Amino acid sequence: MYIDSHAHIFFKEFSEDFADVLRRSKEAGVSAIIVPGTDLDTSRQAVALAEAHDEVYACVGFHPHDAEEASDESLGQIEELSRHQKVVAIGEIGLDFFYDYSPRERQVEVLRKQLAIAVRRNLPVVIHTRDSVPESLEEIKSISEKHREWRSSGYEKGPVQGARGVFHCFSGTAEQARTLFSNGFFVSYPGIVTFRNSSVLETLKLIGYGSILLETDSPFLAPVPLRGKRNEPANIPLIANKIAEVLQTTPSVIAESASANTRHLFSLPRTV
Repeated sequence: MYIDSHAHIFFKEFSEDFADVLRRSKEAGVSAIIVPGTDLDTSRQAVALAEAHDEVYACVGFHPHDAEEASDESLGQIEELSRHQKVVAIGEIGLDFFYDYSPRERQVEVLRKQLAIAVRRNLPVVIHTRDSVPESLEEIKSISEKHREWRSSGYEKGPVQGARGVFHCFSGTAEQARTLFSNGFFVSYPGIVTFRNSSVLETLKLIGYGSILLETDSPFLAPVPLRGKRNEPANIPLIANKIAEVLQTTPSVIAESASANTRHLFSLPRTV
């Protein structure tokens, strides 16, 4: 069984065939879908989907693109939303220095405020790092050192102790990944692993599969041979197959390890 650790299935791209998307997901062996919000409205949508569908779990937070819209009042509402029983993380939060839709200083400020929410709520985080892996790494190292109690107890032991979060769609180096692992973070990979001459494959060869998650980042980043089309959770096996090929193992091994890591990080039921 697979778990899609990152899919924005509240997007309008899914409005006309949502039931079919979930059906295809189940047929592909996907037992759970983690849906991160990107602002207050989409965080509410993610929670509503989680309430309506047993296999869906929500994350709540402000994406760096929307950092300018993250007032103290709306961040307070994010914290209240995080108390919902099916909210499993604060996310998608982070830094995006590629598009810079919000000023960098504001992105950093909002990231820090949301990391503080995660610490107060003892929840993991889902981190976005477009052209900002070093800067994001420094932020999580700082919060992890200041709050060693964050996610340090009350959870199963796993390959990443503490399980504080995940750097989604990870594009960093093996050295950066190992620093993340030592600070209680996983890394996750979407369809970029299937792209021709993808730079992440060399990193994968060096870090192996023990501390990774699988994601689609739907509706974005559809894997080959579907590149350019709308992505959806049913495509997770294509990603696992490529990682298994690169690491010379079987898709079932990748699925089992990544699913166990995802359950550990988000404190999902053992039955998922």
